Amino acid sequence: MVFAPSSLAGSLHARAALVLEGNWQGASTVPSRSLYPHQWSWDSAFIAIGLRHLSPARAQTELRTLFASQWDDGRIPHIVFNPAVPHDAYFPSPDFWRSRTDGRPSGAPPVMQTSGIVQPPVHALAVWLTHRADPGLSRTEGFLRRAYPKLVSWHNYLLRHRDLGGGGLVSVVHPWEQGMDNSPCWDPPLSRVTPAPTGSFTRADLAHGAPEDRPTDLDYGRYVKLAMDYRDRGYVDGGGEFAVEDPSFNALLIASEHALGLIEAELGIDPAPRHARAARLTRVLVDRLWDERHGVFLCRDVLAGEPGGSGELVEEHGVAGLLPLILPTLPEEVVARLVETLTGPRFGLGSSTRLVPSYDLTGACFDPHRYWRGPAWFNVGWLVERGLRMHGRTGLAANLREALVAAADSSDFAEYVDPFTGEACGAREFSWTAALTLDLLHGAEDALDEITHAIRTTVNDRTAASGTHATPATPVS
Repeated sequence: MVFAPSSLAGSLHARAALVLEGNWQGASTVPSRSLYPHQWSWDSAFIAIGLRHLSPARAQTELRTLFASQWDDGRIPHIVFNPAVPHDAYFPSPDFWRSRTDGRPSGAPPVMQTSGIVQPPVHALAVWLTHRADPGLSRTEGFLRRAYPKLVSWHNYLLRHRDLGGGGLVSVVHPWEQGMDNSPCWDPPLSRVTPAPTGSFTRADLAHGAPEDRPTDLDYGRYVKLAMDYRDRGYVDGGGEFAVEDPSFNALLIASEHALGLIEAELGIDPAPRHARAARLTRVLVDRLWDERHGVFLCRDVLAGEPGGSGELVEEHGVAGLLPLILPTLPEEVVARLVETLTGPRFGLGSSTRLVPSYDLTGACFDPHRYWRGPAWFNVGWLVERGLRMHGRTGLAANLREALVAAADSSDFAEYVDPFTGEACGAREFSWTAALTLDLLHGAEDALDEITHAIRTTVNDRTAASGTHATPATPVS
């Protein structure tokens, strides 16, 4: 099904395909040839979701290339460096991360160079959707069979090594890991971090973007210091100055747990324990991060407050607090409140904005152009659109889809845009913008309905059989 009018859809489809072709490097896709000249983890997952409409084979290759960089402890690094790119083209460079030496205690690959931190775990969802684009090819290539153990290891790493708050959720140890690098939600926990000296590093991003749109030098210095400290600990988790339970990172992990259950069903493995674990994690997410008063999920700074305590919620309203909408077992009363917040004065969808801003419009830190402090991002809009459709808010979802397609068209597939005007910001011809535009143009309701139905049926059947809340009968390895 094609959503947009045929003339616009045909032109936009062709232009999006050209962007992905132009950013293709032979085995993976760069987010942007100028600003981001390597392979990024969650970018590749979103890119594969769009590529599957052009070439399921290439979407499979995109993900296989990323998985080849996986560390022995299970982590999938946030950057895989292209050795053909000069080291000074991007900072932090391979010389900064030193994965092949400093990362060896945690199982970094001995040959390829990567970063040592991670990004949101969208990968199982991308693998499943890529499989569904051409099941015959996927089975012939053994795509799911080869991806499955890597995904299991990845999820296990997060759940076993990153439960730094002790409450069952995953913590990020650097703002770059959550993907919304410069969100005001990081300001309170970052305030504890002494920044790296200004002269100790050279930013490459300012050569490609306006300083007023990018993180400040102070924030960047703190990012660098956190990454240096993590590297110098051999990338061993725990003991750092930054550990935050983020609602969007955990929601994407839960959604990917559900997708992993669908993969297990395809491979002849009982998916019920996997879906049940995801349903249990959803309840933990609500218990630890849901703020009924403001109708949004909050981050929890697990290092704040009294030693040995449960940390403190961060009173900042970023778009990350809306992304649990993608969870199929989220209680309806929570869904209703999230939609109220999304359409209310804080995010203004359908009234003051047609796109989803990355931060509270009424917040003191709101800036419509500065990185993750207000601009609208296409991957966020895509996730919100899916969540709204999943929970029956089809009219609101359709309007958002129309706005995303129009913004991609008018901005030349910008990295992000002003949420009020749609003015392009950041890089142009950005890969995930083009890829997710393709997915919106193709509709993909059938795949979404299949996922939602399978998840709800499995969880409900297991709950009915046990007479209790759905929980795993046996550990999921």
